[in-house]
Amino acid sequence: MAAQITVHVAGSERSVAEGTTYGDLFDGDRTVLVARVDGELRDLHLAAADGEAVEPVTAAEQDGLDVLRHSAAHVLAQAVQEVHPSAKLGIGPPVRDGFYYDFDVETPFTPEDLKSLEKVMQRIVNEGQTFRRREVSDADAAVELADEPYKIELIGLKGGAAEDAAEGASVEVGGAQLTIYDNVRRDGTVAWGDLCRGPHVPSTKVLGNAFKLMRSAAAYWRGSEKNPQLQRVYGTAWPTKDELKAYLDRLAEAEKRDHRKLGAELDLYSFPDEIGSGMVVFHPRGGVIKREMEDYVRRRHIEEGFQYVGTPHISKDGLFHTSGHLPYYADTMFPPMELEHAEYRLKAMNCPMHNLIFRSRGRSYRELPMRLFEFGSVYRYEKSGVVHGLTRVRAMTQDDSHSYVTPEQAPAEIEHLLKFVVGLLKDFGLDDYYFELSTRATEGDKKDKFIGSDEQWEVATEVLRSTASTFGVELVDDPGGAAFYGPKISVQARDAIGRTWQMSTIQYDFNQPHRFGLEYQAADGSRQEPVMIHSAKFGSIERFIGVLVEHYAGAFPVWLSPVQVLGVPVAEEFVPYLREVGAKLAEHGVRFEVDESDDRFPKKIRTASKSKVPYVLIAGGEDRDAGAVSFRYRDGSQKNGVPVDDAVAEVLEAIRTKAQV
Repeated sequence: MAAQITVHVAGSERSVAEGTTYGDLFDGDRTVLVARVDGELRDLHLAAADGEAVEPVTAAEQDGLDVLRHSAAHVLAQAVQEVHPSAKLGIGPPVRDGFYYDFDVETPFTPEDLKSLEKVMQRIVNEGQTFRRREVSDADAAVELADEPYKIELIGLKGGAAEDAAEGASVEVGGAQLTIYDNVRRDGTVAWGDLCRGPHVPSTKVLGNAFKLMRSAAAYWRGSEKNPQLQRVYGTAWPTKDELKAYLDRLAEAEKRDHRKLGAELDLYSFPDEIGSGMVVFHPRGGVIKREMEDYVRRRHIEEGFQYVGTPHISKDGLFHTSGHLPYYADTMFPPMELEHAEYRLKAMNCPMHNLIFRSRGRSYRELPMRLFEFGSVYRYEKSGVVHGLTRVRAMTQDDSHSYVTPEQAPAEIEHLLKFVVGLLKDFGLDDYYFELSTRATEGDKKDKFIGSDEQWEVATEVLRSTASTFGVELVDDPGGAAFYGPKISVQARDAIGRTWQMSTIQYDFNQPHRFGLEYQAADGSRQEPVMIHSAKFGSIERFIGVLVEHYAGAFPVWLSPVQVLGVPVAEEFVPYLREVGAKLAEHGVRFEVDESDDRFPKKIRTASKSKVPYVLIAGGEDRDAGAVSFRYRDGSQKNGVPVDDAVAEVLEAIRTKAQV
């Protein structure tokens, strides 16, 4: 009789035979993809050990979904090398909503190639190949993978150094023990293998037909322009065909809402090549939206006790050494410019200059909290591969504020800022959100990217966590995501089609006050150091506009619409009457235009619909004779014979209440 061991399965103690696999513990439940053993994910074909705590992991949780997608990436790589035997393998991690794999191939992949590869992948999936893990020494791995130069390089980077590679690279190699995963056919022969840390799903059958290859693109090996350029194939994989279809439907809807496309169609903004990548110019109609947002947030800051300040776009780079941003932030700052035997930088952040305002004279505890705010133009050198419309730019304007408080005032100030942020998001129609708490990394190479003592980080993190917890909003941890100078809370808002965007941020900074020698005189006469709290409500106004365009699909609420009311005459003779109506609206600040083009009436209506104007006012003979207009709304519905004064009142009420019509 086999020896017995004791394991804790999903909280229950069980006695099983030695050699029992994790898969056996779940009685063949096919929804279980991997096991979580004492917090670590492991393959189901491995044997359990005495005393372990084992939990099932399904695709219903992110860990299981990541494993599913990682396995799909391996099937893709197997298919590529089957079709292109000379292809060299890079890395193949799961990423948000899918996976990718990098290949060194002679010619780039075409859309037709991807369709062919999908068919090969489906055959591999249908074969029901099993993923089998085996441990190998560095030397044996080097021999076995002698024809894979990128894998050989990863072996040399073993131990975590590969984490500076492209997104997810550390999935492939890490720790002291190398492992290779073989894809094994039902007859026991090995179909293919790859250097990988794992774990994987038990069988390719798990993937079913719920995967799809999306696109290919060039990508530098390990994310560096100094390295060879590979071909990256992106794919997606889901637990079921229905979930795949839902995802593809969301993508189709997202494409319709693409702010770059809508920005051109609605004549809001453009990105001229003559200016440079990541630089936007706002056209008159986009300028209306931008101005409304600026007016709103400037007024709100003043209402919340902030003082408006202004600072230059450029500074001697010594300022950024004092703040600590150089060298921590140097890679994302524009190169220095030499002027009068000194080096200057375009500013990438406003906080150092606000510190100089605080330090310009002596401060008393009676002045605190001291709240400074500006629309600060900042410039960041984003890599060309990540620049994307308005949502990732190189020149941006931040509604940037800094609160200088005593340590005792910090919790109340963070609460004050969170209430400000929540109210702002609601006014802009983004009322589905959660909080994310970003803290420092506590181990590995990334730990060195954060400054300050353990005690400072613990105090700052607890202040943010305890304050955010009082809002009754979901609070998600983001280990390692903090700024180098302190932890932060970011508000993650979901748009109309369920996508998540990082919007407002609140950061606790115990670093810069010390580096700048900021002090205030306390009640007992002693000199004390303030706490500095950074906050951006929009973040960057450009990015916020891009999110709003996609959230509303270009159909803005009345108060934000570039043109709030468009007059469309049934015939040219009714243009003067509509001008009179427009004059009454203009008296109240309503943005009104009349379509005086030579187009026929039906085409004018179609044009108005495409422009997404909230209100179209139609006037013909009966309307003019009755002193009325006919309303046509964005959904195509219509209300006829509305007296002009009532029409004006309806529009003004929609503006006042920030209504979406």
